[in-house]
Amino acid sequence: MKKRIFYILLFITVLFCIGCKKKDGGYNGDVIEEIDPQITVTNTPQPTQSSIPDNNTSHDGEMRSYLTGLWVPIEIGTKRPYAIQFNNIKIVSNQWGIGQADILYEAIVEGGITRLLGIFENLTGDRIGSVRSSRHYYVSFADEYDAIYIHYGKTKYAVAKMEELGIDHMDGNGSLDTVVFYRDNSMKAPHNAFTSIEGIQAGIKKMGFETEYASDYKPHYSFYENDTDLNSTIGVNKITLDYSNYNSPYLEYNSDEKLYYRFQYGEKHIDSNTKEQLTFKNIIVQFVKEWDIDKNDYQTMDIEDATGDGYYITNGKLINITWKKNEKNRWMRYYDESGAELTINPGKTFISIFPKDRTEDVEITQ
Repeated sequence: MKKRIFYILLFITVLFCIGCKKKDGGYNGDVIEEIDPQITVTNTPQPTQSSIPDNNTSHDGEMRSYLTGLWVPIEIGTKRPYAIQFNNIKIVSNQWGIGQADILYEAIVEGGITRLLGIFENLTGDRIGSVRSSRHYYVSFADEYDAIYIHYGKTKYAVAKMEELGIDHMDGNGSLDTVVFYRDNSMKAPHNAFTSIEGIQAGIKKMGFETEYASDYKPHYSFYENDTDLNSTIGVNKITLDYSNYNSPYLEYNSDEKLYYRFQYGEKHIDSNTKEQLTFKNIIVQFVKEWDIDKNDYQTMDIEDATGDGYYITNGKLINITWKKNEKNRWMRYYDESGAELTINPGKTFISIFPKDRTEDVEITQ
């Protein structure tokens, strides 16, 4: 009898061991030379996974987020995201609610200033903004995610692009003004327009927008299952994006947290609601052909049916990438040095849309 109990215990122990799987999970001032985005590497080493296990192994009622690759409740992950157009002039450089963005875009608009587009999966709060007017390339970026686009005003080029793409959007200049938006009279117009989750939901109800992804929706990104280091000899402890004399934001790497912290206008870029600095797991620099479209210095880009180069940065390392976009089909993908579709780390992503004739103004510091 004792011998039988011994063998039973031994058998259970062996099964337990078989069932256990190991899951992998300083800026020094040296500036390296400009990285040629045309470089093609055919024999790319396989990236290595960090030993950060996923402690929640069941994930009942959850799914991988299409925006971050993190586990989220199904009722959140199946909802269409919101794309909000943020002001980014110096007097409102620490926006409210922007820290919730899962993906954040930055591109030049007129006068050398930049605007930001936040893509949100699970937005909360009663003060989000300030919200500013649309530019047509931001319409295109929002449409890549089947997002509901929220803005206050627009150019004639943005109007044409919205009509062309048929994007669901809510504009403060019109009947949705007091439904979706409100003004903070302690601030100067036009920089004082804000929205809230209640206002957004009221606007969606009024417009009758569908809130669920279509059944045939194809996610924008591929994600590693666990946090993964790139096999690259190019280190990135700081990246500076010299858009213009008006704004040259930068991101610095925190090796303990394996995150990039964003700065702009010489200060930490924080969310004014939480007072926390913006951080990102992934950085994508997407080089595009960009030029003035008219005498007002409005910008335009070659992104309708186009390809280009760029950088992917994560965990302190950089690789060269390429991108392809077909705006009509809502198709946008990034590719690694071997030509395979780019896989990125789970977490938040910052995307800089940068003129391809000014690659020297993207400064990489090891």
